[in-house]
Amino acid sequence: MSPITTHALDTRSGRPASGLPITLSKREGDAWRPLASGVTNSDGRIADLLEPGSLTPGVYQMRFDTGAYHEAIGVDGFYPEALITFEIKDTSEHYHIPLLLSPFGYSTYRGS
Repeated sequence: MSPITTHALDTRSGRPASGLPITLSKREGDAWRPLASGVTNSDGRIADLLEPGSLTPGVYQMRFDTGAYHEAIGVDGFYPEALITFEIKDTSEHYHIPLLLSPFGYSTYRGS
């Protein structure tokens, strides 16, 4: 299993946010280096972003392309993207980054 996973839920519809493009990057100096990308499945999840054992300490960022998602489902959204920046210190742990999404807001938390 990937050491970093995500799950996106569309709170407007009460359903998983299927088809949401996501990019995972790591900060290197003043720049962000893309590591992986994918699109959420029918359950709103991406479970295979990184190879097991590939995680290193540092600051990471998940970019959720909420503009593309809302356009694809015919909804006029306010936020074109949601950026979630987080720090990994212990590479032996699993990091689950969920997103609760609506056209006019989003929230996140560290999941399990």
